[in-house]
Amino acid sequence: MATTGALSGKTALVTGGSRGLGRAMVLAFAGAGASVVIASRKLDACEALAREVGTRYEVAALPVAANVSNWDDCEALVTAAYERFGRVDVLVNNAGMSPLYPSVDQVTEALYDKVLGVNLKGPFRLTSLIGTRMGHDGGGSIINISSVEAERPEPSALPYAAAKAGLEALTLGFVRAFGPKVRINTIRCGMFRTDISKAWGDPAAVDEVARQRIALRRVGEPAEIVGAAMFLATEASAYCTGATIRIDGGTR
Repeated sequence: MATTGALSGKTALVTGGSRGLGRAMVLAFAGAGASVVIASRKLDACEALAREVGTRYEVAALPVAANVSNWDDCEALVTAAYERFGRVDVLVNNAGMSPLYPSVDQVTEALYDKVLGVNLKGPFRLTSLIGTRMGHDGGGSIINISSVEAERPEPSALPYAAAKAGLEALTLGFVRAFGPKVRINTIRCGMFRTDISKAWGDPAAVDEVARQRIALRRVGEPAEIVGAAMFLATEASAYCTGATIRIDGGTR
């Protein structure tokens, strides 16, 4: 059925939006009345979610295939969003990747560049393009999805950790570049049970690590990012910019 809510009349663009945390945020924004742009490298997955959004919430959903590490793809994504909706009110830089590697000396240049491209280069370009337009259009909210690795890097994820630390630095820099009209904030995520978590190994072993390292003693579920995302996307956070909100269950 048609939905009205805190984001009615708004447009939200979510990268990495077809699965995991991105999917949860797309559904939440659509449920609050927003039109949504669903971007990921796999168009069929974006199209499937767009159909689900249209059926469940009767809001417009635009699926776009985009590899955010490619600036041409970023520009094509922005063009598609503005041609369809005329504006973007919420940008979520959620697309991310952290390939496994056996040891730091075996990190290839290609792997390093790929990880930095998706996690840092893409968000920089999209924020630059969309943040500038938001400023001209009267304002907006940009949400960067970071990781506890930015603060507590593990040897098994150093390129990813460096990229996420850089993303948090971009949050603070863009706050000054685009204030006062555009708000930019970070959600620093802990362990969430998404498709990516399947690469972590035996689920029982992962749960044991969570019990030892996380105050809530469990891995998070994708829907548990929604509260923070909705807060930052709406006027509920009108006086919040440059903030980092930890959604990590109390990871130590």
